[in-house]
Amino acid sequence: MPEPGTTAVVIVLPDAAPLLDAAWRIDPALVRSGVPAHVSLFYPFVPESALTGQDEEGVRSLAASFPAADLLLEELVTASGFVAVTVPELQPIVDAFHAQWPGLLPYRGRFGARPAAHVTVAMGADDPTASARVRAAVGSLLPLRTRAAAVQLVVLTEEGWRPRLTAPLGGPDGR
Repeated sequence: MPEPGTTAVVIVLPDAAPLLDAAWRIDPALVRSGVPAHVSLFYPFVPESALTGQDEEGVRSLAASFPAADLLLEELVTASGFVAVTVPELQPIVDAFHAQWPGLLPYRGRFGARPAAHVTVAMGADDPTASARVRAAVGSLLPLRTRAAAVQLVVLTEEGWRPRLTAPLGGPDGR
């Protein structure tokens, strides 16, 4: 379980909220409370206590170098209690963030050196029946269209995850 001061770089996808809602209706424990639908570009990122202006500028600069994107979420994957929807269109930005901070290990190595860009829908679905029900409910909502418009650097506080900075994809004008 992450501790306060943990940071992440994400792209929030509000239009994907129905996917998490579907899993929550099956079992609220499978969905992380207070965490919106998103694609993690880097988790965990630099701890808040070690973040520098250079790190923040790196996040802004990388976000500006990628255009905003319309996405079609359509591929559902499951593995050991984990249900997710892949977002291959965002893999280049995920890879760019990992290349910018090569000393950090994405997901502490849990998903290998190059984890796939994805929206986590449910975690901890150890009961195969619950996992199958989540998969069916979420699958019925796919394909789903959404838009990636900005990158957020978020920090875990005692009250939950909070944005520290937001940087539009494609720079200030979003192109």
